[in-house]
Amino acid sequence: MNSSSVSPGSAFDTVDTPSTTLIGACVHCGFCLPTCPTYVLWGEEMDSPRGRIYLMKAALEGRVEMSPSFVRHFDTCLGCMACVTACPSGVQYGPLIERTRAQIERRYRRSSADHAFRALLFKLLPYPGRMRFALAPMALLSGLLSALEKSGLLNLVPRRLRAMLTLAPRTSWSALFGKMPEQTPAVGPARLKVGLLAGCVQRLAFPQVNRATINVLAAEGCSVAVPAGQGCCGALPLHAGFLEQARELARHNIATFERAGVDRIVVNAAGCGSCMKEYGELFADDPQWVGRARSFSARVRDVSELLVELGEPRAVRRPIAARVVYHDACHLAHAQQIRSQPRALLASIPGVEVLTPAESEICCGSAGIYNLVESEAAQDLGARKAAHIASLSPDIVATANPGCMLQIAAAGRRLGFNWEIVHPIELVERSINGGRY
Repeated sequence: MNSSSVSPGSAFDTVDTPSTTLIGACVHCGFCLPTCPTYVLWGEEMDSPRGRIYLMKAALEGRVEMSPSFVRHFDTCLGCMACVTACPSGVQYGPLIERTRAQIERRYRRSSADHAFRALLFKLLPYPGRMRFALAPMALLSGLLSALEKSGLLNLVPRRLRAMLTLAPRTSWSALFGKMPEQTPAVGPARLKVGLLAGCVQRLAFPQVNRATINVLAAEGCSVAVPAGQGCCGALPLHAGFLEQARELARHNIATFERAGVDRIVVNAAGCGSCMKEYGELFADDPQWVGRARSFSARVRDVSELLVELGEPRAVRRPIAARVVYHDACHLAHAQQIRSQPRALLASIPGVEVLTPAESEICCGSAGIYNLVESEAAQDLGARKAAHIASLSPDIVATANPGCMLQIAAAGRRLGFNWEIVHPIELVERSINGGRY
């Protein structure tokens, strides 16, 4: 608890306080309501963006206390930023929810079990070295885990543990302990030198996405560096309100990529890209780091964003005959406003039919740690998303975030589907290398 800096007459303290200016921008018009996943599920005003903003204002003014019901309304928020897209007033909800959660994590005493579970997640997930050994049993027991899931025996396991086992990536020993090249030269004259964020879950569960990213960027004239020593970007702690941990991780990566001397920093995970583009805001009150953070963020690009910026492709795309349902990852579409670029990449592949499911603006329920700490709501949203995808009879499902890939795969399995789920960059590489499918 941080009681030494309590603001008089407020439920919040004075460290990382939600901005009254940002709160005041909300005119409570209600355009956000039909795009908010929790409002869509429950129809409860205080589980909508404008309701949560009202609670933030009331807490700042001392009209509500940080009670269990107050905290619950913020725990159930996915932080998907669909409200940002829908808002005609330009309310920046991201910094508001992040700082409100920071207040909660400092000033609210969770139950021992809840506190211990969240502490475990944040001592494990943002650290690839620790994650590697945590996932090692999954590489050995993935077949058994699939059998237990099909049999229904996992339903006997406590809820949060069941969510962890159901969502765990079906990884392999080579994926966990394989290595990426630190330097890959461009094919032909170099256009740019780019640095790739390897990610945490991405590098361990979906290393093929990183390989495809490197190969496509090289084919399009980029020399690619994967700086050694890089770590987590800080997205998970940032979005959950652990701002100091996020800053510590961000400082490390800023310094690491500065030493690499790259023109652009490429990301292939939506949540990571969103976080890295927010570093300037994260360090707004730190004069020693704010300039470096803003310079770093200005060079960050999603891989689809960079490839479209490069212009006419160099590498020939060969046909892939497939119906591809593209799912908009929330932190790509809403937080970064990147929608057309991934679709343009997919549409550049001859034979690919790009389809968009109904309710494309609604989150799949992944949302960082959300599907682990709020598994029931996450499953409801996952089932809703999977049903919309299934109605389009896809050959392939594509999405640009590892959490979405895991969430949609689990939701699909529950409905009896075993879709091939890929990152769009994997299909681009497949097309360049001969269109094998």
